[in-house]
Amino acid sequence: MEGTGALTQHIDVAQVALYVFWLFFAGLIYWIRIGDRREGYPLEREDNGWTWRKNSILLGIVKKYKLPDGTIYEAPNDKRDTREVKAKPMFPYTGNPMQPTGNPMVDAVGPASFAERHDTPELTIGGEPLVVPMRVAEGFKLSRSSGDPRGTPVIAADEKKAGVVKDLWVDRADFDVRYLEVELDNGGGTRLLPMPMANYNRLRGKIDVASILSTQFADVPTIKSPDQITALEEDKISAYYGGGHLYATPARLGPLL
Repeated sequence: MEGTGALTQHIDVAQVALYVFWLFFAGLIYWIRIGDRREGYPLEREDNGWTWRKNSILLGIVKKYKLPDGTIYEAPNDKRDTREVKAKPMFPYTGNPMQPTGNPMVDAVGPASFAERHDTPELTIGGEPLVVPMRVAEGFKLSRSSGDPRGTPVIAADEKKAGVVKDLWVDRADFDVRYLEVELDNGGGTRLLPMPMANYNRLRGKIDVASILSTQFADVPTIKSPDQITALEEDKISAYYGGGHLYATPARLGPLL
């Protein structure tokens, strides 16, 4: 019989190819969407408490990640930040601004907030703590052109001396100074000062800190170990100084104009 087996005479190949492309593209979009919902996706609604169900068709299966230390991390998961938010809504409707109820720099509110990262040090590829003071970092030294800020007074935003730089904390991977270790006046112990928050003025022999006042250095979050810092401690310290740009003085809360 003439035409037997000639599929192209009875099927629109271009239309079939178009349908196949549509199916492939729809599958690609679905794959990408369930992938991005594993991390950083709001798995619940604040207004009515509705939550996504794990292993649902819209969320995808739970994926397991093996970390360098051998532990297993699952995403998505049911772990949530259970810290009390020490702020209250300014108006009685969803999405309105929050007003701090205490000391926002200490309570981690607004720009002083931070994520609860792992409370262990970041490690180098060799398994050593990544950020350490120079007193324990073998082979590190300062170049002559950069100067040595150790022994330099730290001047806070109120133009008062908060302390003196005792040591430098370096990044073993990037070969960079990450923190200044400040010995506070009047026996207040030591606190770490992130380098981006410090302005080293070699000509005047001082380090200016615009984010916080001299009296607020005592509330800078401390670290558990004198020779290493955890990822959580790094975020706490950076958040405290960052929050000072808004909360250090009442005048900073007002409009600029």
